[in-house]
Amino acid sequence: TLSTQTDYRDGEAQTDPYSPEYVVPSGSVPELLTLATLTWGRGLPAGLAEVEMIERAREKRAWEATLPAMDNASQIVKRRKMMDDMERKEWAFREQEIEKLQEVRLEVLKKLLWRREKNQNELDAKRLDDHWQNYQKAKEEKVKKIQHDCALMLRKLIAKRKNVMGKLERRDIIKEYTDFASQTYAPLSRIGYFPDNHSERYVVKNFYLNTFAGLCELEASLPDSVTQVKIKAPKPKYTTTETGFIKRSARLEVDLAQVHQ
Repeated sequence: TLSTQTDYRDGEAQTDPYSPEYVVPSGSVPELLTLATLTWGRGLPAGLAEVEMIERAREKRAWEATLPAMDNASQIVKRRKMMDDMERKEWAFREQEIEKLQEVRLEVLKKLLWRREKNQNELDAKRLDDHWQNYQKAKEEKVKKIQHDCALMLRKLIAKRKNVMGKLERRDIIKEYTDFASQTYAPLSRIGYFPDNHSERYVVKNFYLNTFAGLCELEASLPDSVTQVKIKAPKPKYTTTETGFIKRSARLEVDLAQVHQ
């Protein structure tokens, strides 16, 4: 009338099949004892190979029962011939098994070699890709350097063509101030001018904003309406008329509120 519930599954508590003790009567050899070498996990449960082994054992026992007795010379020769034939059959069977095993091993070896070759090809492809990337980066850097040198030489040639004869020219101030790309408006760093060196001189400095005394003086100069804010309370809107009716605008606001809700 009582039941229990464990915390374990049946598979976790399952053990190997039980093999009970047995007693063999004298003079009898049960066929089941020929399978005593098979245990759970090693041949049991029986598969195709185990079934073939059992059938071969049965055939061998039946063949042993047909062997002639060793009572005269003719029977001995016949018995020896039968045993030689059986031995040749067993060797042929063993050779077939060895060939099957070698074929299985050969397939496994082929798969391993194919996997190793595939990994090696992937590694070679990755290395080639890395080399190609490095060569591409070096090529891009070379092209950038050539382009930079080309632009530098072009600027030098343009500057030389402006004064081919090497004559001294006076400064044309009007031309410099009319051209917004000249050195007056946009000086270049390569001629010795660095506009970021004295950037703090463009910062606005005000006495009234940067010092406490200036702030106090600025606050004293402001009118009272700026420093002392006066807020008037809003008057409530009358939604009814003098006669007690609700205004149309109030009804419209209520309808809009309901629609919004």
